[in-house]
Amino acid sequence: MNCNPGRYPRMPLVELGERRPTVHQSAFIAPSAWLIGDVRIGAGSSVWFNAVLRGEHSEIIVGEESNLQDCVVVHPDRQATIIGRRVTVAHGSVLEGVVLEDEVLVGIRSAVLEGARVGRGSVIAAGSVVPAGMDVPPGSLVMGSPATVVGGVRGEMARIAQEGWRHYVELGERYRTSMRLI
Repeated sequence: MNCNPGRYPRMPLVELGERRPTVHQSAFIAPSAWLIGDVRIGAGSSVWFNAVLRGEHSEIIVGEESNLQDCVVVHPDRQATIIGRRVTVAHGSVLEGVVLEDEVLVGIRSAVLEGARVGRGSVIAAGSVVPAGMDVPPGSLVMGSPATVVGGVRGEMARIAQEGWRHYVELGERYRTSMRLI
């Protein structure tokens, strides 16, 4: 890690065999986040403090303007994890070999298990466990453990989901351009 005084420290990028992370120049990766193996981070996206993305077995693709917040773990085993555009994965969540379509919000401390697919514009409520192989229709509100679809995403909840990714694009840019060690 580059610890030059006053400069943004380099994030841990780990090449494992022939698997190597790639990060778009406009993305923010916190210096304590780990990107290991086949991990691709899109433009304007952010990976926050103490998040771990382990692409040693399968690829992890994070689309543009998405954010993986503090302490998120992404660890695909038998199949890739694909995270669409403008997705928010909140603090402490776990993803294992899943597809999150565009504009999905995964609430705090949720788990989305292998083979699950979450449709565009859906919201996974905080603390939910989406079972392996579940197919969540677009625009669904999902909650519980095991998670079930309890309704649609509307009104205030839709607004919050949209504001979340926008806030993190702005915050990531702020950190990327002005964070300094003191």
